[in-house]
Amino acid sequence: MSLGFTILISGMAVGQLRTITGTVTENNKPIQNVSVFEEGSTAIAVTNSSGSYQLKVSGDNPVIIFRHPEYGEKRVFIQNKTVVPVSLEPPTKSIGEVILNAGYYKVKDKERTGSIAKISAKDIENQPVTNVLSTAQGRMAGVSITQNSGVPGGGFDIQIRGKNSLRREGNEPLYIVDGVPLSSETSSLFAVTILPWSSMSPLNSINPDDIESFEVLKDADATAIYGSRGANGVILVTTKKGKKGKTEFKLGTSYSLSTVANRLKMMNTEQYLDMRRQAYQNDGISSIPASDYDLITWDEFRYTDWQKTLIGNTADASSVQLSLSGGSENLSYLLSYGHQEQATVFPADFRYTTNNLTGNFTFRSPDKRIEVNMNNTFSFQKNNVQNDDLTKKSLQLSPNAPALYDSSGNLNWENDTFNNPLALLNSEYLNSTVMINNGTNISYRLFPFLSLKLNGGITYQDFEEQSLKPHTIYNPAFGLTSAYSSSSQNNQTVFSYLLEPQISTDFGWKDHRFNVLIGTTLQQSETKQGSIQGIGFESNALIRNIGAAATKIVSDQIRSQYYYTAAFTRLNYQYKKRYILNITGRRDGSSRFGPDNRFGNFGAVGTAWIISEEPWMKKLSWLSLAKLRGSIGTTGNDKIGDYQYLNTYSVTTGIYNGTVGLSPSRLYNPDFSWEKTIKREAALELGMLKNRLNVSAAYYQNTSSNQLVGIPLPATTGFPTIQSNLNARVQNTGWEFEVSARPFKSTQFKYETSFNLSIPRSKLLEFPNLEGSTYANQYMIGYPTSLVKVYQFEGVDPATGLYRFKDFNADGKISSPDDNKVIEKMGVQFFGGWSNNFHYKGWSASFLFQFVKQRNWNYNRSMLIPGSMNNQPVEVLDAWSPSNPSGTYMQYSAGTNAQKNTLHSYFQNSTAAIGDASFIRLKNVQLSYSIPVKNLGIREAMIYFQGQNLLTITRYFGIDPEFLSVGYLPPLKTYSVGFQLSF
Repeated sequence: MSLGFTILISGMAVGQLRTITGTVTENNKPIQNVSVFEEGSTAIAVTNSSGSYQLKVSGDNPVIIFRHPEYGEKRVFIQNKTVVPVSLEPPTKSIGEVILNAGYYKVKDKERTGSIAKISAKDIENQPVTNVLSTAQGRMAGVSITQNSGVPGGGFDIQIRGKNSLRREGNEPLYIVDGVPLSSETSSLFAVTILPWSSMSPLNSINPDDIESFEVLKDADATAIYGSRGANGVILVTTKKGKKGKTEFKLGTSYSLSTVANRLKMMNTEQYLDMRRQAYQNDGISSIPASDYDLITWDEFRYTDWQKTLIGNTADASSVQLSLSGGSENLSYLLSYGHQEQATVFPADFRYTTNNLTGNFTFRSPDKRIEVNMNNTFSFQKNNVQNDDLTKKSLQLSPNAPALYDSSGNLNWENDTFNNPLALLNSEYLNSTVMINNGTNISYRLFPFLSLKLNGGITYQDFEEQSLKPHTIYNPAFGLTSAYSSSSQNNQTVFSYLLEPQISTDFGWKDHRFNVLIGTTLQQSETKQGSIQGIGFESNALIRNIGAAATKIVSDQIRSQYYYTAAFTRLNYQYKKRYILNITGRRDGSSRFGPDNRFGNFGAVGTAWIISEEPWMKKLSWLSLAKLRGSIGTTGNDKIGDYQYLNTYSVTTGIYNGTVGLSPSRLYNPDFSWEKTIKREAALELGMLKNRLNVSAAYYQNTSSNQLVGIPLPATTGFPTIQSNLNARVQNTGWEFEVSARPFKSTQFKYETSFNLSIPRSKLLEFPNLEGSTYANQYMIGYPTSLVKVYQFEGVDPATGLYRFKDFNADGKISSPDDNKVIEKMGVQFFGGWSNNFHYKGWSASFLFQFVKQRNWNYNRSMLIPGSMNNQPVEVLDAWSPSNPSGTYMQYSAGTNAQKNTLHSYFQNSTAAIGDASFIRLKNVQLSYSIPVKNLGIREAMIYFQGQNLLTITRYFGIDPEFLSVGYLPPLKTYSVGFQLSF
């Protein structure tokens, strides 16, 4: 009887199984890769290229769920139907459905109390760049990003709501990739002549094609949970993850060409030689020295455009991206590989090569209680370029200088009269970087309202660089051999690990909602660095092997450790889904301070009032969202380097009586502690017309105190400064405005536009005994810390033809610091961007304008005295003469007159060397077309064209108004074509 009953029940169950079929569409067009499954069942069907599916279900009235990442989820009660067609609609893009990464937690944009800016993969993919920071320029309010060099593999200067610290390194933001912090910019020992500040961005190791989102945390509420590490803002990079569905293989490749975006118009040979002859005439010299080869020896009819010759090459670049992704309800994965190569615009075969391998894995238990995320990035970078940037030489070489090569194809030295600039290409600067970043996040839902989490990761970076300077970079007339060749090598490894156990709870009661997060952080990093120099080789063929050098100089072999620990908590409370309170607290400990000052307390309070959720506001049908929010909090800063509070010693290079000595390099001061910043913000956000128009405005105020600087000491101490806290206060304030709109959104044509504007202001509030300190000529109370004091230029004296400057102390002479009293407020006055996106059927297009209003140094700052053996911009033709009494420049001088040389140095440090550096730049253009290939078994095929830095509108006197590092290659103009295939 039992066996018969079992067979009967089983038969009834089998009898209830039935097959349903159908087609999933959008506007009568099939949708592929839609997951179809019965609620409570693990069996999943996926729609094919025709949108069709087939699924076995059980029960009398089962619920079928349809899911696709680009559409809203749909639930259907099928009752006794066997054919179930379904139409899906894209989800409404409302502010409340945008999810932002806030680091330790995620938050809906509608419910956030802090200031978070975000760009998505769609914005990143539109730009032919190798560093994601380039894609963020002009797209984020309050975030100023400047590329330091047009040489591949360089760094970026990024300021999030201004500079809080008086030190450059004290203003670096915190970089977090998939929950794991990266080290700050890699600092080179040898690259200073090719890369400004020798800086290399840590995000060079992250392939932009692997990035899902890029978020910047700006205010106290958003950054306080990171404590001291987030004092200057936090940059969060989230890489792409695998998605549920069939296995997908993607192939993408592109090829691009880059050139210098802007050039100065220089004098031609006739203008140049006329300037040179006038210079000697003005100096009263009738006999031109034999060493002035441009006037005596070189061909006076020869002309070379040195900008075109030395920095005018077209740099090609190529990239290949492969990825494999897929997954089920419980497991998803993504593997990607990217290879990129970039050449330079210099006349040599230098190349920057990167290889990136990324693997992301996610596991969820069937009961959804356990989730494991593993993110792994492996980056291999190699860069080689010459040791010296040729940009400055391209502007200064005489236009009638000889040919670069002789008739035999060798470097031409023109009978020892010409220093051939291409000889510098015989030197090399090489670096290679291996970076491994692993992040693992494990969560376990202990109860429906309580979860345990563990966030951990390791970062390993091995950086090696070499500077090769063979004797062939010098004129052969010097008679040098490989005994004068030198090779320098530096190695630096950084290993760090992170452990962050956390507990979080989320529960509600009637109109109340609570979310609590408690956690701790333990981070340790170890840096090892050592360098060696070799001088003198039997042959330059051995120059890469320092062991073959006749003389070897070994520098300090440094090993430093950094320990960081913290405990943090966050309480988020919501009442009736419209009153929100967010409280964050953190206690940090850093090994960079003395034993009595290692711990600091930081925290923030953020609030938000969603006014549009009030019953009396819901009557306004045109209003989708109205929200007021504000925050106040404190953060710290310990970015001063390791062991700064200790007595430290360096190994001397000299040897006395066979013994290597030690020399003191730093004084002991265990009393200094954290720099501290108080951040305040208030903001209003509005969404109108079903969020087709969104507007936000924010005002912020950051006040930094306890500045960590070098306090000057008397020379008799043997040390110029001692590291200490200075009771100076710096304040950054500003307004940020953002507007986004979707005026058109039909099934075939879509148009989206956004605009952002930032108006930053900065000033020094307090600086004890400023006038009596060595900083008196650098800062001034009530003015920005970026100010400069210069001479007041008053034109050319018609009686002498020489420059005139205002004599402030009326002593009859011009001198510093008595007469350089004019205060110029350097830097940005406002900046922003305007982006537009168009979609029509299979076509899409976008463009981005970036704009900056600013004052800064112009070309007069670096200009050599007009009339010397150096070419000049055509603007210098406007020199004073009796026939041109309104001329800007004084009479030309060959550089032999001491008085004129002194006046020219004053001119370089006067109001004449500062001007309007504002610009409007067509930052990015993209045009793409999706080829209809689904009938060929290909999911997606797209071809595209992209452009970067295509047009700059400016009145700036110089090469590039944004890039102000004199003598270095500015960012390049790039055209790129490519295609993507998905199978």
